[in-house]
Amino acid sequence: MALARSFIRGEMIARFLRHEAAGGRLLIIAAMLALIVANSPLAPIYTDVLHRHVAGLSIIHWINDGLMSLFFLLVGLEVKREFVAGQLASWSARGLPIVAAFCGMVVPALIYLGIAGADPALVRGWAIPTATDIAFSLGVLGLLGSRVPVSLKLMLVTVAIVDDIGAVILIALVYTAGIDFAALEVAGTLLAAMIMLNRRGVGALAPYLLLGGLLWTAVFVSGVHPTVAGVLTAMTIPLRGARSSAPLERLEHGLHPYVAFAVVPLFGFANAGVSLVGLSLDTMLAPLPLALVAGLFIGKQAGIFGGIRLAVALGIGERPDGAGWGQVYGVALLSGIGFTMSLFIGALAFNDPALLVEVKIGVLGGSLLSAVAGYCVLRACGRDGDHIQAAS
Repeated sequence: MALARSFIRGEMIARFLRHEAAGGRLLIIAAMLALIVANSPLAPIYTDVLHRHVAGLSIIHWINDGLMSLFFLLVGLEVKREFVAGQLASWSARGLPIVAAFCGMVVPALIYLGIAGADPALVRGWAIPTATDIAFSLGVLGLLGSRVPVSLKLMLVTVAIVDDIGAVILIALVYTAGIDFAALEVAGTLLAAMIMLNRRGVGALAPYLLLGGLLWTAVFVSGVHPTVAGVLTAMTIPLRGARSSAPLERLEHGLHPYVAFAVVPLFGFANAGVSLVGLSLDTMLAPLPLALVAGLFIGKQAGIFGGIRLAVALGIGERPDGAGWGQVYGVALLSGIGFTMSLFIGALAFNDPALLVEVKIGVLGGSLLSAVAGYCVLRACGRDGDHIQAAS
């Protein structure tokens, strides 16, 4: 039985990495396509369609608040699985990713505030460079094939999952405006009902998904960002019984392809389009984009690599098997790809269209630098035997 569960677990990890890597490549294509369209004669149509209203909300609003709730539902499922029965199931395994993710959020935020914090209008953006895009990062890793050991990919995933937990907490606490407590009470009642279903051993997914849809509506009305409902719903889905038939596993397996190959690329296409016509050096070096580029490219690599070295030095974690410090540094660089979550937080932080353009420039710039630098370091390490690594 243990051998069977280990085999199933290995198959799940392999499937997860394949989906994320392939989805990451599609996300890269979607982002490039958005930039091309936004700088072509089709730009007015692109903008008009995204801001066209359907059922009271704009299409981009439905994408960012509606479809992205499925993304956060999947994030929640992955978090629960990893903490209950996966790579983060024991405290000894949690030490390194927690320390690395914490440092990888604090350092970029401090760098951002050091550059842009003097302007009160820009302070709200401090959380934008703290995020890591799992799909995009694994998409870049996928280009390297066997040059990168699986242990490094798993390290990136576990750090990014802890990073996602921090991002969800920030969205709930920092980017929530006025609260409708009556709607929040309804949301609490719905959540309690879902927990009761879990406690009573209900294994059918339909009741959870129905109540989850109602929870999304209540959270939306309450003023808390509705994507939080996706994570809360995931926390109530049971993970017990036979591994191959656990409700959480069934939902994650069914949802993952749609999120990886449709939801996230659509989000990327809808949010990455920024006109580069007339873009000047002054605009690129403005405090907001400069702070984001520095936070993502410098802050994330310094925070995560430093956090990993600290965890190893303190004996609360180990360097991934078969990986040198140069390869670990390359993965730390890739952690500066903040694309999806960074753009998402940026849209919550600022309403001013001009600032949103600067957010896109900064996030795209920082993510691109991180992707290219990380790819080059990992390719060099894989080819030449990790000649960049520091002493153990």
